[in-house]
Amino acid sequence: MKLLVSRALPDSVMRAAAEHFEVTCRDTTRPMDLAECRAALDEYDVVLPTLGDALGADAFEGPIRARGLANFGVGYNHIDVGAAKAAGLAVTNTPGAVTDATADIAMTLILMTARRAGEGERLVRAGNWEGWHPVQMLGMHLGGRVLGVVGMGRIGQAIAHRARAFGMEVAYWNRRPKAVEGARQVDTVEALCAASDVVVMAVAASPETRDLLGAEALAAMRPHAIVVNIARGDVVDEAALIEALEAGRIAGAGLDVYAREPHVPERLRALENVVLLPHLGTNALEVREEMGRMALANALAIAQGREPPNPV
Repeated sequence: MKLLVSRALPDSVMRAAAEHFEVTCRDTTRPMDLAECRAALDEYDVVLPTLGDALGADAFEGPIRARGLANFGVGYNHIDVGAAKAAGLAVTNTPGAVTDATADIAMTLILMTARRAGEGERLVRAGNWEGWHPVQMLGMHLGGRVLGVVGMGRIGQAIAHRARAFGMEVAYWNRRPKAVEGARQVDTVEALCAASDVVVMAVAASPETRDLLGAEALAAMRPHAIVVNIARGDVVDEAALIEALEAGRIAGAGLDVYAREPHVPERLRALENVVLLPHLGTNALEVREEMGRMALANALAIAQGREPPNPV
C-alpha cells in the first residue's frame, strides 16, 4: 500500500509508517498546492495531509485511487470533507492528542498579553529599559477576572481548567447547549464579549464559524479586555480586530493563528500590544509523535478497509 506524507513528521513516526506502507514524503515544508493534491489522490492509496494542503472541492474532480485522508491534526478546514466523502474517501483527524498542548499555548498567550511580556522583552532586547519603577508597564492581573471561552470542546474545557487555577471565573459560548462544571454558558458571542476580561477563541473552524468574532462582538468588549486566538485564523475577522486594536477599543491580542498563514499583516506586526506566535499550538515533540501515531492508526485502518479510530 502506498502512503503519501504531505510533510515530514518526527523520525519515530516516519519509521513506524515505513513498517506498514511504501512511504513517500515530500521534500519541502510548504503545503501541497491543488495540482499536487490531485496527483496525490490519483497515485496513492492513502494520503496523510497536513495543515494548509489544498484539499478543497476542486481537488476531488480528477481520477482518484486513494481510499482516504488521514489528516495530521484535529483541525481539518483545509479539507472539503463533503467532497472527499462524495468521492468515496474516508476522512480522519487526531483529536485528543492536541488538547493539553494547545491549551498551554492559550495560557501562554493570555499571560503574555495581559502582563505585556512581549512588549517588555522587546524593550529589554532593544537596550531601552531604564530600570524598575512602580508604574512601569502595568498590565492586567488575572485573578478575579472573567475568561470568556468561545467554543467549549476538549480544548476550551482544558483552557477553562487552567484559567480557574489562576483564580479566573469562566463563562462560555458554545454552538450547542453544554453543561460545564464551574462555568456559565451565555447565549451569544456578543454577550460573552461584553462580560469578559479575556476572550479566547477555541472553536472549530467551519463555514458557520468564519468571522465569528467580528466587528459587532469586538465592539461589545471593554477597553481593558484582550482577545486570544488559538483556533484558526478565519474564526476572527482579522481586519476588524486590527481596527479595534489600533483605535484602542480593546487592550491587546495574543495570536497563534492568522487568516492567511503564513502572511501576518504589517499592521498587526506594527502593534506593541499584540503577541504574535508562529502557530505553536502543538509544537512539542511528544505531542507531534502522538498525533503521528494517531494519524498512522487511521491510515492503516483505511488501507485495510476497517473503520478508522477517528473518523471526521
